[in-house]
Amino acid sequence: MTENSTSYPPGSGTSHSKFLYGRLIWSNFGVHPLRSVLSVVAIGLQVFLILLIVGLTSGALNDWGARVEGVGADLMVQSPNSSIFFFFTNAVIPQSVVAKIEKLPGVDEVAPVITVVDTRTFGVIYGIDFARFNGLSHGFTFLSGGAFANPTDAIADDLAAQARRLQVGDSVTLMNRKFNISGIVVHGKGARFFIPLATAQDIASAENRVSMIYVRSTGNTDAVRAELEKSLPGYRIRSMAEYMSLMTSTSLPELRPFIRCFVGLGVAISFLVILLTMYTLVLERRREIGILKALGSSRIEICSLILSEALVMVVLGVVVGLAGTFGTTALLHHTSPTLQIQISSGWIGRSALVALAGALAGAMYPALRAAHTDPVEALAYE
Repeated sequence: MTENSTSYPPGSGTSHSKFLYGRLIWSNFGVHPLRSVLSVVAIGLQVFLILLIVGLTSGALNDWGARVEGVGADLMVQSPNSSIFFFFTNAVIPQSVVAKIEKLPGVDEVAPVITVVDTRTFGVIYGIDFARFNGLSHGFTFLSGGAFANPTDAIADDLAAQARRLQVGDSVTLMNRKFNISGIVVHGKGARFFIPLATAQDIASAENRVSMIYVRSTGNTDAVRAELEKSLPGYRIRSMAEYMSLMTSTSLPELRPFIRCFVGLGVAISFLVILLTMYTLVLERRREIGILKALGSSRIEICSLILSEALVMVVLGVVVGLAGTFGTTALLHHTSPTLQIQISSGWIGRSALVALAGALAGAMYPALRAAHTDPVEALAYE
C-alpha cells in the first residue's frame, strides 16, 4: 500500500459510497443555486395550487352546509326544480303553504325563508320572519344589539361584521339598498346577513312567495317527511342529514373535472420542471458521471443518484408548497374572515404524491441516459 493511499475498515465501502453520493447530491444544488431554487419553487407552486383550490372549494361547501344545518331545522321544503345552492333558488313557493304545513301532525315549528343574492358580493341574504326563524333552534346568540325594529334593519353575523368592520347602528349597503345594523350574532345560522321577510319579498318582487321553508319536527322526522311528501306532491323535501351529505366535493360531479384538471396540471408541472432540470444537469456532469463509472459505480447506482436528487427537490418543493399554503390561508383568514379554507391531511398527502409521481417520471429519462453513459466518451467530454 502506498503512502498516500486511503484504507477503510472492512465492510465500510457501502457506507462510504452512500456518504459520497450524499455529498454529491447536496453539492450539486450549489453549482447552480438559482436553477435549483426555481425548480423547488415550481414544485412548491403545484402543491400550493392543488391545496388552495381544493381547500377553497371544500371549505366553502362544508361551511355552507354547516350553516344550513345550524339553522336548527330537521327538514327543508323546496320547489321541484330547486338547487342545493340557494344562489339559484327562486321564490316560487306560495307563502300559504306555511299554514298548510303547520297543521300536519308532528310539526313543531315552521319558518319561511326567502333568499336574495347581493350582486356586489355574491353573498346569500336570508329574508326571515324573526320569531319563527329564531324558534327553530335555541335562537340567535346576540353579541350586541337585537332583533329587527324597522323594515330597513338587518342582522349581521360576527364574521361578516368583522370583515366589513360593522357595529350596531352602522349603515350597510345590501342589494343596492341601505340597511341599519340592528344586531350582530354568532355565525352559523344560514346566511351572513338577515333582513325582514317582507323587505326581502319586496326586493325580489315576490309578494307572498318564499324560496324555501324550514320545518322542525316534534321528534319523528321520518313520519313528518312522509306527511310532507303526501301533502305537497312535487315539492322537494330534504332532511338536514341528506343535505349535509350532498355538500361535499365528492358528491358534486361538476367539481370533479375541475379538481382533476388542477391535479393533472400539478403532475405536468413536476414532470416538466424535473425533466428539464435533471436533463440539463446530466449533460453538464458527463465528466463526473464518467469518473463515477470508471471508479466502479454501477448503472443502478448512477440511476439512484439522479433519482435521489429529484427526490430531494420534491421534498423541498413540498415543504415550500405547504409553507406557502398555510401562510396564504392564515393571511386570507385575517383579511377575509368569511372566506373558509379547509386543508385536509388527505389532500396534503395527495398533493405530495402528485409532485413525487411527476418528478420521478420526469427524472427517469435523464437517469437512464446517465446510467448508459460511456465512461471513455464522458472523460473525453469538454
